[in-house]
Amino acid sequence: MATRFLLAFAICRLIVTVGLTLDPTELLRLGVEGLLSVEPADLGVASRDFGGMQNAEPLAVLHPASAEDVSRLVKAACESGQGFTVSARGHGHSINGQSMTTSGVVVQMSGSRGSQLGFEKLAPTRVSEKFMYVDVWGGELWIDVLSTTLKYGLAPKSWTDYLYLSVGGTLSNAGISGQAFNHGPQISNIYELDVVTGKGELLTCTEKQNSELYHAVLGGLGQFGIITRARIALEKTPHRVRWIRVLYSNFSAFTQDQEYLISLHGQPATQKFNYVEGFVIVDEGLINNWRSSFFSPRNPVKISSLNADGGVLYCLEITKNYQESNANNVDQEVGALLKKLNFIPASEFTTDLPYVDFLDRVHKAELKLRAKNLWDVPHPWLNLFVPKSRIGDFDEGVFKGILGNKTSGPILIYPMNKNKWDGKSSVVTPDEDIFYLVAFLRSALDNGDETQTLNYLTNQNNRILRFCSDAGIKAKQYLPQYTTQQQWMDHFGDKWTLFAERKLEFDPKHILGTGQRIFKPFFNPSAPLL
Repeated sequence: MATRFLLAFAICRLIVTVGLTLDPTELLRLGVEGLLSVEPADLGVASRDFGGMQNAEPLAVLHPASAEDVSRLVKAACESGQGFTVSARGHGHSINGQSMTTSGVVVQMSGSRGSQLGFEKLAPTRVSEKFMYVDVWGGELWIDVLSTTLKYGLAPKSWTDYLYLSVGGTLSNAGISGQAFNHGPQISNIYELDVVTGKGELLTCTEKQNSELYHAVLGGLGQFGIITRARIALEKTPHRVRWIRVLYSNFSAFTQDQEYLISLHGQPATQKFNYVEGFVIVDEGLINNWRSSFFSPRNPVKISSLNADGGVLYCLEITKNYQESNANNVDQEVGALLKKLNFIPASEFTTDLPYVDFLDRVHKAELKLRAKNLWDVPHPWLNLFVPKSRIGDFDEGVFKGILGNKTSGPILIYPMNKNKWDGKSSVVTPDEDIFYLVAFLRSALDNGDETQTLNYLTNQNNRILRFCSDAGIKAKQYLPQYTTQQQWMDHFGDKWTLFAERKLEFDPKHILGTGQRIFKPFFNPSAPLL
């Protein structure tokens, strides 16, 4: 009874605010079993994200009890007279308000609130050992997916560096980490999806069934539907990881070695690494900071002692997975691969740890930052896909130019093989066989250092983007952030026409994902895109 009362109250607020043509009793008959909340605490959570640079309070927050709840809400939005928007929110790790809306309802796909309310109809996680897959709710966090599959000695193939992200959230972008050169991004490891379209339809889609929706949603930035279930490919879980970092002072040697290592993706497991990443070090403090705590604090690495080219060092980060049964072979396999690399002699740092601890490494860093009140700060992140042919120019202009000797956070850089990405998905990547992720994962701090302020870092991001444009470097933003449709058209290029056609087919009233600022809702085209 209390839930129905709150639902009716929330519906009344929606009617007053946006002029719904349905009356409360009609909406109640839709049979939503979850909680449509207007409680300040729920609205407050939904109005913020990890980026910390936007704030947009929704009209209400839906804690769904099932995929059908999501379907009923979206259908009501689509069929209402003046309409309202619907935005899906996972763990709230968006950077620029992408999961927010001020003119509608946020669907809280992740979090403990649903279980606290006693909802038990959310899609249960189900593992198939025979067919090596797991079915999960779209709001499930990857860390929880891992916890479940480990009970069967299995794990997903492709990851993100941080596991406290929702399945639906990463699949709406791509989902990448150091395994992508071998297995492709997370969207290349999905067998099946259940999706609620912008018309409120709950559809199952695969490569062969509703294939247009399947390809649209993967990397689709939440524009075509809300993922309520995903079937994820699994592999046998290794027991342990040999984690290695080596340093370079020469950028060309660094990238050549990275490209060589990802070229081994088709080789037997004994002849390749399982993970290839890297990062740029322009600040002497960074190499020994939270991201790089791998290095011994008792023996800190000094850039000045390594003859860094232009004051910049590059760190190659690689891993070798192994079972306890073949631990005796790891040294030989790793040694054979390292002999072919041209890193600085005596700069090799190695550790062994359980596979799960490696996957969850960033969460440990999160806890340290939270303890210092350095986690809940603005994060003006910039993620770029840079074509291989121009990565040297990017190094000269950005790493050795624009950045100076301050970064305010890690800078990741690693290459990927384009043939591991499905061109039919909505993701846009550079038109070369190999492209690099360059990720500026900075935190804005109010500590008196101007180079760490939000304004300074935002301006620096814009300088980097202008440099790419002026130099003719055809980089593409990953987790893109644009404010005009023309910028989005330029971003998608040849894919724009198909992207717009898919939008018209699956979300004809433009009610989904307005926080991305791609399409204005038809019912209120003059409203701000949040």
